[in-house]
Amino acid sequence: MEFSVTEAKSQLTDLVRRAEAGEDITLTRHGQVVARIQPVRPTGKVGERRAFLESLRAMAPPKIDGAPTAARSQDFLYDEDGLPG
Repeated sequence: MEFSVTEAKSQLTDLVRRAEAGEDITLTRHGQVVARIQPVRPTGKVGERRAFLESLRAMAPPKIDGAPTAARSQDFLYDEDGLPG
């Protein structure tokens, strides 16, 4: 469905509801398409997303014991009084 940007300003809530229901809304300015309001479609099932994230975590390098944490990685820049060293 097409609406001019001027029309869409006064009907935005209704247009968003229609998009949530699955309708694609096209916005025009002077007869030219300038934007679309589309429903957000899920990218997969929860189990698939979880498996993908776990595979990414498995590829990460292992943590090194005794290495400084990010919170302490800049400590060498300061002296005992917290001033730049």
